[in-house]
Amino acid sequence: MNTNLNDIIVLWATPRSTSTAFEWMMRMRGDMACFHEPFGEAWYQGDEALWPRLQPDSPRTPGLTFASVLARLKNAAGNRKVFSKDMPQFTDHLWSDEFLGHFRHSFLIRHPAKVLTSVYRNWPEFDRKEIGFDDQRRLFDRLTDKIGAPPPLIDSDDLLENPHGLVEVYCDAVGIPFIADALSWQPGARSEVLWYDTNSVWHENLKTSDGLKPQPRRNSDVSKTPEWVQEMYADFLPHYEHMHAHRLTI
Repeated sequence: MNTNLNDIIVLWATPRSTSTAFEWMMRMRGDMACFHEPFGEAWYQGDEALWPRLQPDSPRTPGLTFASVLARLKNAAGNRKVFSKDMPQFTDHLWSDEFLGHFRHSFLIRHPAKVLTSVYRNWPEFDRKEIGFDDQRRLFDRLTDKIGAPPPLIDSDDLLENPHGLVEVYCDAVGIPFIADALSWQPGARSEVLWYDTNSVWHENLKTSDGLKPQPRRNSDVSKTPEWVQEMYADFLPHYEHMHAHRLTI
């Protein structure tokens, strides 16, 4: 069965942007096949791994390729709608019109101060390519130019301030029904969203959470991070601000 734009919804995010909680909410719907960073797994540890910090003893998954990931998504879409959460930097070498045409694209952004301070707290050594704000902005602009309008984009702060409202707006924008019950779940293990960091350092909050609930906005102080992190912040902020101007609102 051939896929079309309605079959595979992809959410392009950055690390530490509430994206896995959003993915978990999509899993709770029960009406979609959901994938956790399938291209990311290939980028970090597949046969064609492109991770800048790859080492001889890094975890690897024999037989995993970018082509096999796409085939798996398309095969799943032959039976039901698919939702996949991933990051643009994992696929930037694949951005032909044919490749991009397989997906209904959407975006989740978060202020880079919050992203970078959270990443640095959990992972004090990282490459800017692993954060991907510049790739996220390039893909957003490319799709906007091609489509003639910005693809659906939500901001993490807006999402956390009003989960019900933003998820409803998002669902309408990507053409799926809104399911309010999916915003709540039971706390517990989240093995479905683990593939690289098996000790779950990234997902402790998700493991103990029971849903997407309103949270107050908080600021993060990037000035307390090393200079190289602050330099990334200065580079990433204009990309975030550019995309933020096009976010979905209630």
